[in-house]
Order: sequence, then structure tokens, then C-alpha cells
Amino acid sequence: MRIIVVGCGNVGSDLVDNLCAEGHDITVIDENEEAVNDLVNNLDVMGIVGNGASLSILEEAGVRQAQLLIAVTGSDELNLLCCLIAKKKGNCHTIARVINPVYNKESIYLRSELGLSMIINPQQEAAREASRLLKFPSAMQIDSFTKGRVELIKFKIEEGSWLCNKSLKEVGRNSTANVLIAVVERGEKVFIPGGDFILREGDAITVAGLTSKNIAFFKQMGFPTSKVKSAMIVGGGSTAFYLASDLISMGVKVKIIERDMQRCEELSEALPSASIIHGDGTNTSLLMEEGISNEGAFLTMTGIDEENIMLAMYAKSIGEHKLITKVHRVAYDEIIGKMDIGSVIYPKYLVSEKIVRYVRAMQNSVGSNIETLYKMCDGKVESLEFVIGEDFPLIDVPLKDAKIKPNVLICSINHKGTITMAGGNSVIKPGDTVVVITTETGFSDFKDILA
Repeated sequence: MRIIVVGCGNVGSDLVDNLCAEGHDITVIDENEEAVNDLVNNLDVMGIVGNGASLSILEEAGVRQAQLLIAVTGSDELNLLCCLIAKKKGNCHTIARVINPVYNKESIYLRSELGLSMIINPQQEAAREASRLLKFPSAMQIDSFTKGRVELIKFKIEEGSWLCNKSLKEVGRNSTANVLIAVVERGEKVFIPGGDFILREGDAITVAGLTSKNIAFFKQMGFPTSKVKSAMIVGGGSTAFYLASDLISMGVKVKIIERDMQRCEELSEALPSASIIHGDGTNTSLLMEEGISNEGAFLTMTGIDEENIMLAMYAKSIGEHKLITKVHRVAYDEIIGKMDIGSVIYPKYLVSEKIVRYVRAMQNSVGSNIETLYKMCDGKVESLEFVIGEDFPLIDVPLKDAKIKPNVLICSINHKGTITMAGGNSVIKPGDTVVVITTETGFSDFKDILA
């Protein structure tokens, strides 16, 4: 697919990296020559230095032949203008990154009037992710399939957990919940485990199952399953605003600490149910004075990664909270992975993942049958939802008799609305949707899982 990406910042560069891995023909546009050259030198892309809202620049990039234009610069207005011109002159699909809450309220109108395929807001995506995690405090990450009826929940095995030194077979025998332990991360290694796999302290494991069954499993294993009742947020930017709005609607008491007085006044007016504190959130005395020890969750949402990480480490040292840390730069990935600071949210990953899912959905008309896609474990694992066609060669063949590639796990099967977790005797029928987890990334068709 021919795709033009306008904007080579953090979001754009990560997006281009992912789209290149999918095998697309990418052209990037940015006024920053160094940013363009970095991508051209490191990836198989074409680069143009210039203004993405210029018709001549877009025509040079091949907008009339492109199937999709994605505008992810730091300017909402520029992104919308790029998409408008591309739609008028190229008649391609368009996606705009839009951050301003004012535009967010008008997203339906903008999509309709400008012909946008999607408006994506990194801050709002980060807030939604944080809200989902606070509904299930034990989770480090939650992904959902089949309209939310199947969930993949990632959590860490702590010291003293019943799961320590147990094989997956033992876990299955001692749980009445019909779930699958689908992925195990141990240090730098990632496993799609079998029944004899032994779980260890410190493993990060991903459980796949129906939403209700997952909750039953966590209760049986002794993990907390109730949502938090209070949350302290450091940083009062757009992410904090969206997050606080979500939490208040969930009945959670919210306290926001923000150092800019004018922003505090704006938040007080927009969020009358929240407690807005004017002060420096990095001041530990202020945090203690405002009752950090009594909060169910502590979320660091400032615009400075280093502050967010250090604050999360401090909160971890003084009590048991649900910790969520926002990080923009992926250069910290390996370091953060070794820290015990709860859930880490990368807004640009969320944006890139959502756009890649849209691109794969566009490919349905040219052979792909992927409905949903999530990247897990720093991109080492993919979880995908496929629609099964009439021509699939293993229709009605029990999975235990199917020849499937190594490191591929079939998790669930949705047959006419009835969802079951897959087992050896399970069969697949035309029209079913099937969730697959694999370390063999890049599948575009369900047939790709076959050995």
C-alpha cells in the first residue's frame, strides 16, 4: 500500500518504522531535514523536506497515487489542512493527529466535513489506557478482542505468589476458570509456553480469557480485582484532563497536582468534581501533605519523562499504589523494563498501534482478513483477530490434528456469538473469528499460521 506520512517526530518515526515492517511503500514529509534523513538512512522509505500542507510537496510525494495519508505533526491545524488537501486532490484515506480538546469535542463534525477516515489523539488514547488499567489494579496491560468479550491481561508474579514454581498444568488443575496463560516474559526472553512450562517469581505473564473468567482466575490466585477508589495525578496537561474526566465518571476521587496557576484555574473550571492542587508535584513534602500514602493509584503525567519515572520510583518506595507512568521517549525502554514501577504508557505506541490496525483493516479488501491487531512485549509478540473464510484448509479439523507453526497459540474462537477458549478438540468453521498470539510477527492471513 502506498502511504504518505507527514511529520517525522516521535509519533511519526515510530509509525513509519511499524508500517515499513508491514511492507508498505512509505514516503515521509517534514520541514526538519535531519529528521527526514534519519528515517531515509535507517528505513526503506522516500523522504521529502518541506511543508506537508503544500500541494506541490504532496504531489511530489505522489498523493494522487497514494491510498492513505497520515498527518502526525505537532500542529493540529497543519494536520487537518494536510488531510483536507490530500482528500481533495488525491482522494485517498486520511488520518489526522489532533490534540486540542476543543477540536476533540468537534471530532464527528470534522471527520464528516473534511472526509477524514480517523482522528487520533495521543493524549486521549493514553488516558483511556490508564482508565482501563485502573479498573483492574493487578494488570500491567489490558488488550481486548471480540468487542471487549475476550481480554488479554498482563501482570507480574510477585514474591510469595502461589504461581511461583508452578507448571502451567498445575495452574490449570487448581483453577476452575477457563483461561490460557498465553505469553511469559522472563528478562529479555519471551515464551509462548506449553503445559510443562514452570512459572518463576518476576515473570510477566499474559492471561487470555473471557472477561468474567479472567476475573475469576485472578480472585482464585489471590490478586485484587476491584477498581481503585482514589487517584492522585501529577501533571495537569491534556492527558490528565482526559484521564480525570474518565475516572470521575467511574466514581473515582481525583486529585491533580499542577505547578502552573493558570492551568489550575482552567482545570478547576473544567473539572469541578476534582481537587486541583497548585504546587510542584516533584516536591515530596507536598505529596505527603496531600496524602499520597492513602491514594489507591498514583499517576505521573507530566511532560518530562525523567520526572515521571523518578516520581513513580518514589511512590513505589513509600507504599502500595497502582502506579501508571507516562513516557514519551522509547530510548528508556530497556531501563524502564528492569524497574518495578507498575504500568508504563507510551502514547506514541498507542497511536502507532491504532493506525497499523486501521491499515490492516484497509487491506481486508486486498486479501488480509485481520480484524484486530495488538503489539505486545515491545513488539516481540502480536495478538491478532482473524475472520475465517470458506477457503481455510482446516475447516472442521480438531486443532490437535492441525499442523501449526511453532510459537503460535490459538486463544479463542467466536462462533456466531458463542465464544470459547481454544483446546485440542476445538474446530474452526467459516465465519468464525479467531484470536491468535504469536512471536512470528507480520501475519496478514490466518493461513500464515500453518506449518
